[in-house]
Amino acid sequence: MPHTDLHPFELRHPVFADCLSDNVRTLLEFVTLRYAKQEHRELIEWINIERILLDGAPVRPDHCLKAGQVVSVMMPGHWEGAVDTQWYKVWENAEILAVYKPALLPVSRTTRNLYNTLIQLVRRQTPFYDAHLLHRLDTETDGLILIAKDKDADRKWKKQLDQLIERKIYHAVVSGHPEWLSTEFECELSERLDSAIRSQVYVAGAQSSALYRKPRWSKTAFRVLSRDDDTSLIECELFTGRKHQIRTQLAFLGYPIIGDKIYAHDGRFYLKRLEAPLSEGDYEVLQSSHHRLTAVELVIRPDAESPSIRLRLNQI
Repeated sequence: MPHTDLHPFELRHPVFADCLSDNVRTLLEFVTLRYAKQEHRELIEWINIERILLDGAPVRPDHCLKAGQVVSVMMPGHWEGAVDTQWYKVWENAEILAVYKPALLPVSRTTRNLYNTLIQLVRRQTPFYDAHLLHRLDTETDGLILIAKDKDADRKWKKQLDQLIERKIYHAVVSGHPEWLSTEFECELSERLDSAIRSQVYVAGAQSSALYRKPRWSKTAFRVLSRDDDTSLIECELFTGRKHQIRTQLAFLGYPIIGDKIYAHDGRFYLKRLEAPLSEGDYEVLQSSHHRLTAVELVIRPDAESPSIRLRLNQI
């Protein structure tokens, strides 16, 4: 449905007590921190023309804020498609948040979503207006993800992410029933120069090695947790973190993830979607609106002097 100015796109910023200080008391000071790319005079104009409101009402730029109020910033002419914005906090310490990201919510800016992304939602809906992603999940993948609360924490932990994250566990719902109950799979993964889908990753073989862009070694442990009529639930433990690693390897083994538009059905639904939206019939074939891959567990060690912390979702 097209955007109209009768219902402008609205960015809501709750005012938390932790946000208020001697340096941040007024509406103008509050929005200046959150819209640092805008010029000071432009933000004042936004307030004066009622593009920025406090609890739904116009106020002066020097109006003092109170905890519990809501600052709304209107974006005239902007529109974004609906996504699931119901992320939630799983764990936190002084520097890091662990949150649940819903499927189909992008983690960061895309051509379709500028403001309804995980990192922008966290910045708006928590005191951590300068939060940064420590790692990523595909848009269609749901599950646990770590976020640095500010730039200093991001700079610190990005350098030692391998020490921070000790274990990553995913669950995948796949087509078919593997003959094995558990297996480890090692291979080189790479994009191919001749691929019809530019982002697709392949298990690199010895033949036609010149076609592979940059093969990188990968390793995953797979374990069958349960079987349904024609699907299986598989636990996947990553030992490396390559692009599309789980999706590529399971498809290569003959068990593509349900709903995967690239690695199931020879990628035809991904290619079709480039030309036009997929139909209800297409999604019936795919069996899901998104690929059924969930980051269910992280084991982290944010303090070398303390035991590791196991973060886990109540699963599927």
